[in-house]
Amino acid sequence: MADPNDAGLIQDHAHLPQKTSAALVLACLGVVYGDIGTSPLYALRESLVHAHEEGLPETSVIGIVSLLFWTVVLIVTVKYVILILRADNNGEGGTLSLVAKAQGALGGRNSYPRRRMLLMVVGIVGVSLFFGDSMITPAISVLSAVEGLTLIQPSFQRFVVPLTLLIVFALFWVQRGGTDRIARLFGPVMLVWFTVMAVLGISHIADDARILQALNPLRAVGFIQHYGFAAMPVLGSVFLAVTGAEALYADMGHFGRSAIRIAWTALVFPALALSYLGQGAMVLAHPETVANPFFLMAPDWFRLPLIVLATVATVIASQAVISGAFSVAAQAVQLGLLPRLDIQHTSDTQRGQIFMPRVNFILLIGVVALVLIFGSSARLANAYGIAVTGDMVITSILAIIVFRWAWGWSWLLVLGIMLPVLGVELIFFSANILKFADGGYIPIAFAIVAIALMLIWTDGMRRLQARIRAESVETDFLARKLAEKPPTRVEGTAVFLTADISVMPPALIHNLKHNRILHERNFIVRVESANTPRVPDEERIRIEEVAPGFWKAWLRFGYMEQPNVPRALAAAKRLGHRFDIMTTSYFLNRRSLRVGKGSMMPRWQGRVFASLYRSAAEPTNFYRLPSNRVVELGQQMNI
Repeated sequence: MADPNDAGLIQDHAHLPQKTSAALVLACLGVVYGDIGTSPLYALRESLVHAHEEGLPETSVIGIVSLLFWTVVLIVTVKYVILILRADNNGEGGTLSLVAKAQGALGGRNSYPRRRMLLMVVGIVGVSLFFGDSMITPAISVLSAVEGLTLIQPSFQRFVVPLTLLIVFALFWVQRGGTDRIARLFGPVMLVWFTVMAVLGISHIADDARILQALNPLRAVGFIQHYGFAAMPVLGSVFLAVTGAEALYADMGHFGRSAIRIAWTALVFPALALSYLGQGAMVLAHPETVANPFFLMAPDWFRLPLIVLATVATVIASQAVISGAFSVAAQAVQLGLLPRLDIQHTSDTQRGQIFMPRVNFILLIGVVALVLIFGSSARLANAYGIAVTGDMVITSILAIIVFRWAWGWSWLLVLGIMLPVLGVELIFFSANILKFADGGYIPIAFAIVAIALMLIWTDGMRRLQARIRAESVETDFLARKLAEKPPTRVEGTAVFLTADISVMPPALIHNLKHNRILHERNFIVRVESANTPRVPDEERIRIEEVAPGFWKAWLRFGYMEQPNVPRALAAAKRLGHRFDIMTTSYFLNRRSLRVGKGSMMPRWQGRVFASLYRSAAEPTNFYRLPSNRVVELGQQMNI
C-alpha cells in the first residue's frame, strides 16, 4: 500500500450478501437495474434511425428487434447472470474485484510480477472507461425522458436542455446529504416502471404479430448478412440495450447473486423483451411512430404520467451510476491507483452510504458539459457505447483468466464459452468506434486522461518510495542501537505509520532529531491492502518485536473496507498489547514535494504527480485517528 500520507479511503459496504428475500429482490431493482431498465427509452429508436431506410421494411424492423433481444440474452443473461456472477471475490464483484481474483489466480504477490502488473493496467483502463460511462449515463437518460414532453407540446423543445440541467443539478446536489432514505423508494418505483413497460409492450404486440419472428436468432444473423458493413452503425445503437449490464456484477456485494438473478429472470428481462417486441410491432403497423416508439406506445391520456415516471426512473438510474462511481473510485484509491480522496459517510446505520465531493464535482461538470454540447439524447447516443463496450471486453478477458487459472477449466471449455461472447463484444466495440468522430471521442478522451493520471500516480509513488528507502535507516539496526543507548524516555505509546516498515519512519527520525525523546513503547505500523474485499478479524493484525521498546505491526484491510487504525490496534489485546487512547500518540509525516529541484522524474511528470500528491485528503480522517492524539512532522523533498 502507499504511504499513509498518500493512501486512499474505501467504503465499507452496508452489508454482506443477505439471505434472498422478496424485499432484497425489490431493493436491487433500483440499484442494479436502473441503467439497463431505462434503455428502451432510446435503444430501438436510435437503432431504427441508423438503419437509414425509407419506410423501414419489415425485414429491417424484425431484424433490429431480434438483434436487441439476442444481444440482451447473450451478453446479460449468458455472460453476466450465468457466468460472471459466479466469479465473485469473497462475495464482491466489479472490475477491480475481478482484477484481484485474476491476480490471485496467478499465484502469490511475487509470482509473475509482469503479468500481475499487466492485469493492474487492464484494471486501470476498465476503471477509466467506467468513469466515462458514469458521465454519459445521467446525461442521456435524463435527456431522453425530458424529451418525451415534446410529444405533448412540440414548442417545449426549447425547454428540454434547461429542465434537464435543473434535474441534473438537483441530482448531484442531494448526494452530499445521502440518499439512504429516498433509496427505499427506488425499488417500488422501478417495480412500477418495469410493470408499466411490460404492459405497454404486451398491448402492442398484436399490432403486427410478425414481430414474434424476432425471437428467432436467424433474423438477427440475416440482418447482418444482408447489410454487411452497413449494419455496423445499427449495431452501435443496438448495444445501447445492454448498457448498465456491468452493474449486475459490480453490485453483487450488496445483494448477492441469487437476488440479482431472480430479479432479472422474473421481472427485468421479460419487461425489456416485451417492450422491444411491442415497440417493434407498433412501428411495423404504424411506421410514423419511429420518431419515439417508446412514449408513443402509451395512449394519449397516459403519456404525461409515463413521461413523469420515465423521468423518475432515469434519475434513479443516474443515482445508481453515481453511487457506483463513488464505490469504484474508493476501491481505486485503496488499491493505490489514485491519491487519497475525501470521503464522507452519509448514514449512521449504513456504512455503505458514502459521498465523495471531488468525484461528485467532476461528474457534475462532465454531465453538464455533455448536455450543453450535444443538446439531445439522439446526438449524445453517438458518444455512448465505446466506454461500455471497452469495459465489457476487459471484463471478458479477465474472466477468461479466472476461468482458466482460478477455476481450472480446460482451454477447450473456456474458449468454447467465452470466445463467442468476446467475439460479439468486439464486433459491438468496432461498431461503436465508428461513432468516434461524432462524439465517441469524449469518453475515450476522458478515459485517456484518467489512465494517464493513474499511471503517473502509481509510477510516482513507486519512485518516491524507492527514494525514501534509499535515504532511510533500517528499522532493525536503529531500533537495536536506540535500545542499547536510549535517549530520554517518556511515558506512553507512540504509533508511527509508514509505507515501508523495513526502514525507520521519517516522523520517528525527526522526533528524535528535534525533540530528543523516545516513548516507552514504539510501534512502527504498516497498513496493507489485501487482495480480498474484507479481512477476518483474526487476520487483521500481526506484531513482531524488533528490540526492547520497539515493535513492527502489520494491519490488513480488504479493498472494500475503510481502514480504522485505532480499532485494529485494539484487537492486539489478544496478543498481549494494550493501546490506551489517552496514552497513545499517532505520528504522521507531512511531506512537501518541490518540483524541478531533483531528478527523480521528468519535470512535467513531477508537476502532475506533485499536484496529485497535494490533492490528497487528510490522513487523520482516512485512518480514523483521534485528532487530538495526532502529531504531524514536516519534511521537504526535491523530486
